[in-house]
Amino acid sequence: MNIRSLTRGDGVVIGAAVLLFIASFLDLYSIDGVPDSADLPSLWASGPVVLSVVLAGIIGAALVVVARGLPQVPKIAGLDLGQFGVALTVFAAWSALGNIFDPAGGADNFEGSTSDGPSAGLGLILALVATLLLAAAAIATPLVPALKGALLPAPRPATPQPYGAQPPGGYGYPGAQQPGGYGQPQPGQPGPGQPGQPYGGQPQPQQAQAPQPPAGDFSPFWFAVPVPRPLFAEDGSPTPIAELAPGTWYLAVEQRGAALVAQTQDGRRGVLQDTSGIQRG
Repeated sequence: MNIRSLTRGDGVVIGAAVLLFIASFLDLYSIDGVPDSADLPSLWASGPVVLSVVLAGIIGAALVVVARGLPQVPKIAGLDLGQFGVALTVFAAWSALGNIFDPAGGADNFEGSTSDGPSAGLGLILALVATLLLAAAAIATPLVPALKGALLPAPRPATPQPYGAQPPGGYGYPGAQQPGGYGQPQPGQPGPGQPGQPYGGQPQPQQAQAPQPPAGDFSPFWFAVPVPRPLFAEDGSPTPIAELAPGTWYLAVEQRGAALVAQTQDGRRGVLQDTSGIQRG
């Protein structure tokens, strides 16, 4: 059930059903000459009132609201669920009106009473108001534009970022703040000895594989890894001594075949065996 498909009229239906439920616990009738402290029956003490007013009204309201939220409305006896609910709300209002004129179901006398008969109590009066409001809202919702408006406001779309703005931090986001040390550049920005980008320029695409210069022509450079990579000891031990994290620049100080000897910010050196996808500074 999609609650965002409910309308303002459905909100009135729900409110009227709540009012009807509250009224069902109040007095069914009142007696002139009987003190207010007397224990008078509620609407639940009368079977006809409970079935024809309280339950009919609440069930009708539930059918109307549920039918509005379903993508495909089922049918009952040739009527769709919403139409059947509207019919129940009208029946509840008609029954409440009839019970106003005969709240005690034909009882003319009440022990200790000097009046001719009971009159409608507060609960029955509120039930009539609730069922009339319920039936009116159920009928008028498809017809009145003000009631057809959405009950819940539509979610606001995400505010677009200004041109050229980037999310904060992380690998591949230019301008990410990194811990200081060794004067390293920021990922996505020109490294030492490289010309800056032209005004208004966009970051250059990341290199899929760092080029491997000849061993005799190697010079240290800054690089960043796309995913966490282990850094192994230079003596060939299989246990990593550190882990290189994305979004941080590290200094490559030596090349050993396809591997690099990298230096971390705290001065530790180790061998980075997997150099695929690194970004050179």
